[in-house]
Amino acid sequence: MVTTMSDTARDKAARLLKKRGSVSSLSSHEVRLRESLNKARECRDSMSTVSYIDEPGHHDDITRPAVQMENTYQLGPARRFPVATVNNILKDVLTSYLQEERYEADLCRQMTKTISEVVKARVKDLMIPRYKIIVLIYIGQLNDQNMRVGSRCIWDPAYDTFSSYTFKNSSLFALANVYAVYYE
Repeated sequence: MVTTMSDTARDKAARLLKKRGSVSSLSSHEVRLRESLNKARECRDSMSTVSYIDEPGHHDDITRPAVQMENTYQLGPARRFPVATVNNILKDVLTSYLQEERYEADLCRQMTKTISEVVKARVKDLMIPRYKIIVLIYIGQLNDQNMRVGSRCIWDPAYDTFSSYTFKNSSLFALANVYAVYYE
């Protein structure tokens, strides 16, 4: 059986009208759809119609089935995480953002968020598949104090790794850590 686009659209509109009820409860998208169906009935030569149902912000009550991914049986990464490249990214980002900055608590609080987002975006741009990226940035004032940062992670040392870089200028220090955890 050969069906045209207008038959398909008409069936879709009929289901929608049955679900929604009267014409007064129709949205503007549905009114336009109904008008286009009436025009399509008048001229059967039409091969295509415009559907307003797929516009962003308009969702049916029909839930879509969840996509179930199949196993790849891949036990290790096809490409290792490039620690040296990530070190260069950390050096570049920290230097460019903090080279001329003075320590101010409020500014540095915002800078840690900004720098971590930039670093994470640049590391993700490397498109290393199946690695989860965690970025931690610490910024503090240089004022004759000492700070120690410790990290503990449960991971597979064969595939999981990290990259770290420390930056200092005349008034502040920054420590950036990027953890790359392989996700099977």
